[in-house]
Amino acid sequence: MIRFGSFIPQGWLGELAGCAPGREFDAIKNVALECEALGFDSIWVYDHFITSPATTEACFESWTTLSALATLTRNVGLGQLVTCNSYRYPSVLAKMGATLDVISKGRLNLGIGAGWYKLEYDAYGIPYRNDSVRIAQLREAVQVIKKMWTEDEPSFHGQYYTIDKAINSPKPVQKPHPPILIGGEGKKLTLRVVAELADRCNFGGPSTPHRYKELLEVLDGHCRKISRKIDQIEKTLIVDNTVIAKNRSALNEKIKRFKPESVSKAQFIEENLVGTPEEIVSRIREFIDVGVTYIMMRFPDMIENEPLRLFADEVMPVFR
Repeated sequence: MIRFGSFIPQGWLGELAGCAPGREFDAIKNVALECEALGFDSIWVYDHFITSPATTEACFESWTTLSALATLTRNVGLGQLVTCNSYRYPSVLAKMGATLDVISKGRLNLGIGAGWYKLEYDAYGIPYRNDSVRIAQLREAVQVIKKMWTEDEPSFHGQYYTIDKAINSPKPVQKPHPPILIGGEGKKLTLRVVAELADRCNFGGPSTPHRYKELLEVLDGHCRKISRKIDQIEKTLIVDNTVIAKNRSALNEKIKRFKPESVSKAQFIEENLVGTPEEIVSRIREFIDVGVTYIMMRFPDMIENEPLRLFADEVMPVFR
């Protein structure tokens, strides 16, 4: 079985640029409710504070946005791809996550990663450590979060983080804890943390089935070293651009609209989900063949609702 999640128009990639000031959350809410009504398994946000490229346009903070949507939705899962570990102390993040899981009656999906967007770190005055330090911090953070979600008076004394009988009540609704997705594709360090601690993996960035399979082989190697079966880790895929249209003419117009100038048409199609419903189905099957069971998609024109409905009507039923 394969599940589908959709990003909502949070603003990081300019989805809210056309909204009137003060009405941006209306657009966010409308897309979230549409996703739930159409049967998407989950809705997702990026964890960024500034648009990309950096502008003064609205960009909504991920956790407060999801908390608001938790009270407006009933069934759809709520997740981040992915929370930047550096932005919040892990004990505080554990508290936030437990609170959101309770508010939503067990719908939190925790996505977390080491962080990468240096411009944002610098703008907000957050220290940007080297890669190995940020990944080591990520490893400790996930351990802290798990302890705070499962133990009554958890303590942890690491190189970067320490907690001492950090009572966290209420605990999450989901048991033993909400699923933890660790994002990243670093072969030497990040995938080792994924093998050790993740319930789900997500390699991020543009990906082809061949590239995905290569990274799974690396992850499998790390799993074997710690005697863990890779089947215990759910394989997820993020697609930053899902461009769908009923016919070739409409599709070509959308490609012109959403393809970056620096990328060829062939590359844009290869590295995203681009096509008619039948072509999208075929492309998804290629990823299923290498092990993917959960796809989180961003429809660049999601605010119009049309692509969400087309995908839900003509693609999702094929995989039920």
